[in-house]
Amino acid sequence: MNLKEKIREIENFPKEGISFKDITTLLKDGDYFRYAVDSIVNNLKDKNIDVVVGPEARGFLLGAPVAYAMGAGFVPVRKPGKLPGETEAFSYDLEYGVDTLEMHKDAIEPGMNVAIVDDLLATGGTTKAVAKLIEKLGGKVVAVEYLIELEFLEAKEQKLSDYEVRSLIKY
Repeated sequence: MNLKEKIREIENFPKEGISFKDITTLLKDGDYFRYAVDSIVNNLKDKNIDVVVGPEARGFLLGAPVAYAMGAGFVPVRKPGKLPGETEAFSYDLEYGVDTLEMHKDAIEPGMNVAIVDDLLATGGTTKAVAKLIEKLGGKVVAVEYLIELEFLEAKEQKLSDYEVRSLIKY
């Protein structure tokens, strides 16, 4: 099944020069959505995953069904102020500023095997921050899975070389 044919590209969104990869066209097709989730699950099946972590918000769309299919837990990572319990935060630099992500302090227990699942790998900044949060809480990032990777940005080599990273679609 060619997942790439179900990705809609929207030029100059959200700003001039960006070719946005819209996954909603894949998500609305039950066969393609199932195939994408099953493919990620297959990649993770021998990793003894305790918990799948999904960054806000599109990471929820893929991470939750992957966790469910694996019989693993799901942990959301959110922007500040969105989680009700006690949180751990990690701030990281953006091109023009700083961003912060939070996770519940009790979401990851020491020694847990964790998979990060998200929709798109671009620069790798968000994933690196999520990995650092997991590690700060004592978890081990054993795999990082994406639906889409923008290979020309070289995030795997530049920011995520310490992790096993795979993607189903490459641009």
